[in-house]
Amino acid sequence: MSTNKNNKKASHIMLWNELKWVPSEKQLAQFIHLQELLKEWNKKTNLTRLVDGDDFWTSQVCDSLLPLREELQSPELSHKYIDIGSGCGFPGIAIAIAMPNSNITLIDSSNKKTTFLKEVSKEIGLISRITVVNERAETAGRDPILRSNFDYAIARAVASANVVAEYLVPFLKSTGQALIYKGGWSEIEQKILLKALTELNAEIKRTHKFELPNNRGIRNIIRISPVNKCPNQYPRSIGKPKKKPLGS
Repeated sequence: MSTNKNNKKASHIMLWNELKWVPSEKQLAQFIHLQELLKEWNKKTNLTRLVDGDDFWTSQVCDSLLPLREELQSPELSHKYIDIGSGCGFPGIAIAIAMPNSNITLIDSSNKKTTFLKEVSKEIGLISRITVVNERAETAGRDPILRSNFDYAIARAVASANVVAEYLVPFLKSTGQALIYKGGWSEIEQKILLKALTELNAEIKRTHKFELPNNRGIRNIIRISPVNKCPNQYPRSIGKPKKKPLGS
């Protein structure tokens, strides 16, 4: 085996150790296929610059799955996930690969990105468990088919936490959890989020901090749970959550 292949294997093992989870051969093949498709599509449409080596395996795959390290210990469980602003498929497609009994809805307002997501879901054999919706989060959150229907609502690198909470909480079942992926996280941000959550009838379940392998930075994950039914006026109309954020 070449040195390059050895390095790759060592790098992968480090990731799986970090996640306390190891993909099956099929799952590993799906991740590799996803990487190939991203590279191919990137030539004609700029989806993401994070497609090679560590950029893909650590900053995309590991970053998507690390917050779900607990859930990865029981991959046989069947849950419904919704990924808001799914972009090129992270964390949504990574979760769909890692959780073979779960169903994932991917939402993005960009037609270019949802076209890619549909194509990739088909190509890597996930079409039966992935639903792709070309829609704004504010509109989708009022759709009776989607509202109050998910075990997990997730957003990675979308907007400030108080804005993202307004997008995510309306999708949750009464027992569901929203996961907000953040880089830095301050006490001020936490106070603003707590004020916003009062409006949404939700609370912070807990926050946890991860360090990505290979010096790829710190991640803070904020887990949110509903305490009561989300009021019907949320999410507000398109653009409002960002223009007039709750809690600010």
